[in-house]
Amino acid sequence: MSEWWTYRLEDFLLFSPRVYWRMFELANATFWPLHLLTLAAGLAIVLLVLRQPRRHGLWIALILAALFAFVGWSLLWSRYAVINWAIAYVAPAFGLQALLLAIGGAARGGVAFDRRDIAGRLGLLIVVVGLVVYPLLPPLFGRPWASAEVFGIAPDPTAIAALGVLLAASGGLVPLLLAIPLLWLLLSGLTLHAMGDPQAWLPLLAAATTVAALTLRRIAR
Repeated sequence: MSEWWTYRLEDFLLFSPRVYWRMFELANATFWPLHLLTLAAGLAIVLLVLRQPRRHGLWIALILAALFAFVGWSLLWSRYAVINWAIAYVAPAFGLQALLLAIGGAARGGVAFDRRDIAGRLGLLIVVVGLVVYPLLPPLFGRPWASAEVFGIAPDPTAIAALGVLLAASGGLVPLLLAIPLLWLLLSGLTLHAMGDPQAWLPLLAAATTVAALTLRRIAR
């Protein structure tokens, strides 16, 4: 038997790239036109962050909570775990994220989306990546439009947009709320890298940019 250090990352893949992207094609076919609603929800989040109406923090948190719960169940648990048994242990983390968001939004002093520093503005650009850029990627990487990853339907753009929104947030729960999306993007980026997919850099870059923004914010204090 080969020693463990002789294995490469791709040796642990349980599925082919074709099966992976087919998963998104089937999910998109099943849930269309729900994509229009999830994208509208993403736009609503951006407007709530910018305009800050009364109780905007609660509404942002509840919208994100609903989307994390839906993605965790509809794609990770119901589809991804079928081709990768390890995801069955990851999917509940999206449910936990939904619960934490709901608690943070409802609790007094939990989460407030009130930061207007450079990191907060950068966060809005990251949100745009999740909402607008991700659905446009398939033809750039030689895939059909049917495999597009859409915010609120697929985990990567949902996690990326959530990180962007959370960069504009303050409150005691924010560091905890950042952890699950960051870890997911690390896992997703490594998975795509193992598949040899050139898109692997995008979730990793989003995670690294978020960490860099948080570091700069801490230094600037």
